[in-house]
Amino acid sequence: MVTLVERKSLYTVIGSLKHKKADAVRKTVTEALMPYKERVRTITYDNGREFADHQGMANDLEARIYFAHPYASWERGLNENTNGLIRQYFPKQQALNTVTNARIKHAMDKLNHRPRKTLGFRTPHEFFSKTKTSLTVALRS
Repeated sequence: MVTLVERKSLYTVIGSLKHKKADAVRKTVTEALMPYKERVRTITYDNGREFADHQGMANDLEARIYFAHPYASWERGLNENTNGLIRQYFPKQQALNTVTNARIKHAMDKLNHRPRKTLGFRTPHEFFSKTKTSLTVALRS
């Protein structure tokens, strides 16, 4: 599973991964972000091998790529927090590669329609759809 979070609106996109190989991650991230391509400006990755094809993703999405420092998860704090929220739907003991696309979409819809205090109790969906912000995402698989 790969999670992408827009930093201003908290809008979350979740992609399904069957394995963590670079080609699968590139395909999943590109497919997940393609509907938002005109708004994608930057992507911040952790330093996992699965992001080895970062240049391919940058070319596909015409986005700039950044990397967090090794062992510095706080540099992607919003993404880490969102991963914790996602765990409400997919507990730690559950194998994520067995989760259906329907369940992923359900969790994504729930997260994007949950009012957030930091957004003045608006939902990420409301905020994202009403603003023309660039899509700046951090992700982790």
